[in-house]
Amino acid sequence: MKTKKLKDNIIKENATFRYLRPQRKKSLVKKVLAVVVNVVYRLLIRLDPPKREQKRKYHISLCIMFKDEAPYLREWIEYHRMIGVDHFYMYDNNSSDGFEAILALYRDSGLVTLIPWPRQHAQVDGYEDCIRRFQSESDWIGFIDVDEFLVPVEEDSLAPILDRFRHCPSVLVYWRFFGSGGMLRRDRSRLVIEDFVVASEKLYTKGKCFFNSNYDYLWDHEKNKSMFHELWTVSHGIAIPPVDIFGHTTLWSWYQASGTKNIPMQLNHYAVKSLEEHREKNQKGDPYYDHPTHGDEVFFGRDRRCEVPDFHIFKYLSALKIRLDQAGPDE
Repeated sequence: MKTKKLKDNIIKENATFRYLRPQRKKSLVKKVLAVVVNVVYRLLIRLDPPKREQKRKYHISLCIMFKDEAPYLREWIEYHRMIGVDHFYMYDNNSSDGFEAILALYRDSGLVTLIPWPRQHAQVDGYEDCIRRFQSESDWIGFIDVDEFLVPVEEDSLAPILDRFRHCPSVLVYWRFFGSGGMLRRDRSRLVIEDFVVASEKLYTKGKCFFNSNYDYLWDHEKNKSMFHELWTVSHGIAIPPVDIFGHTTLWSWYQASGTKNIPMQLNHYAVKSLEEHREKNQKGDPYYDHPTHGDEVFFGRDRRCEVPDFHIFKYLSALKIRLDQAGPDE
């Protein structure tokens, strides 16, 4: 981010994260280098086939760290169950909002593994704990938050898309940000995915990653200091970046996030919600950062960049409502 060109691409906002706009054009040299990097990447992983191809207990699992998110948990769990998630590793970061009652049936049925994680601002350590403890249980482990919903666009479930990447150690799914839609407050009994439909026009150049458990995680390395955004693995002693959901290697932050066409899968990020909810999020603190990250200036800065409707997730809405009307997770 030291060159003037790259600095000019930064979305300037008073927020902890600074997001880069998708690069619209690349020089011929960069295009050629990108092709070479992709070829080298493919050769490396072909020379280093999966080491652990035994049958696992789960095909697709999600790992989250949450803090006082009880009102949102059931919608998030039921939605992701519906699109093919088999199991949830849920790290509780000092919640005090009665979430246990929400998760009780899920724990009893074996769908959720609940792990107390009292350490403050140690989200990456928690995620790495998940890999250490549960890598042998699941083919894929995705690392997302409760305000993020995976949306298979080309398919109706996750498995057909992730299975295209079975020879890739990690896969990056790009964010699409969703704004408030003008809501200062709202009826919390309504669904998040139904209430917020105004989004950023393009995908953002950051997102979250899935880890392919057949490969080796890159431990104790600077590259994985924010591993949920850029989950690096290792092959023949060489650090390997993720491929993105379009199949491009993400080396040197040459991300290929694009507009609204030909997207296999996106990650809906409901980071704003209503102004009231945003302020509550700022007050309760963050599992990753040791300072407030959701002030009003962040709310309005992100909200201004959400100006187009996005209804991709609505294809699941009716079925999700039926699931949520049922008595419990096994109905």
